[in-house]
Amino acid sequence: MQESHELNLIDQQETIEVVMEKMQHRKLTKKKILQRIFLITFGASLMGVGLEIFLVPNNVIDGGITGVSIMLSYVTGWKLGIFLFLLNIPFFFLGYKQIGKTFAISTLYGIIILSIATTLLHPVPAFTQDILLASVFGGIVLGIGVGMVIRYGGSLDGTEILAILFNNKLPFSVGEIIMFFNLFILACAGFVFTWDRAMYSLIAYFVAYKTIDITITGLDESKSVWIISDNAQIIGDAIMNRLGRGVTFLNGEGAYSGDQKKVIFCVINRLEEAKLKEIVTECDDNAFLAVADIAEVRGGRFKKREIH
Repeated sequence: MQESHELNLIDQQETIEVVMEKMQHRKLTKKKILQRIFLITFGASLMGVGLEIFLVPNNVIDGGITGVSIMLSYVTGWKLGIFLFLLNIPFFFLGYKQIGKTFAISTLYGIIILSIATTLLHPVPAFTQDILLASVFGGIVLGIGVGMVIRYGGSLDGTEILAILFNNKLPFSVGEIIMFFNLFILACAGFVFTWDRAMYSLIAYFVAYKTIDITITGLDESKSVWIISDNAQIIGDAIMNRLGRGVTFLNGEGAYSGDQKKVIFCVINRLEEAKLKEIVTECDDNAFLAVADIAEVRGGRFKKREIH
């Protein structure tokens, strides 16, 4: 009886390993690839419009690597698209290591489209010369574009990837690191342009940040995830192997049915949400998935493993 039980456990483990091997190499369908390409293209182009039609002509900047690129373009006279591409390229490799291949490719594609869009739109005159209107509407258009790209698995600015990397080595949260970095950049705008432009830049950054949150409902630096599925073991292994996040299995019981259920709990950052949803859908279309914002994460094993 004991030997039979052990053999069953071995068979179950082998089955899980075979399924996981297949899951590791599962590719996106052509429909999803085309959808992702179109929406990332549209989002990156929208960001280009927000920059070249509203912010840049009025000497207003955004935060992050984009803000650094705008100031360097102003000082050197080079095209903005050159700096957007060159400064973000290192984060393509960091994104590949920290989050995964799909995210890295989506990010690289988005950055290329953004660089092309800003170059093509550079000769177009500003939509408005009113700096307040340019700051508000530029922030809105830019935020929608960035939000769309993040929602579909990419990124247009390396600041968050850099913050996630530093978060493993510094006693600050990802949100705090991003805030410090952006405050420093916006302060520099006062020296490069004027202090009133720096204050308008702060308005544009705030509007863009809030617009991103509206575009991607509930997007925050950290999120808790609860998953209930009959394929809990497969989903848990996929999250650990493909996303590099630790998971916790909890025992649950359905109040109505009385059935015993295994509940998966894990914590992810904002850039990993799209990938996690993709993993859960691939493993079990009928899985129950709940995602909630977390104000702060301390202790435990929140730091992710390396993905090879």
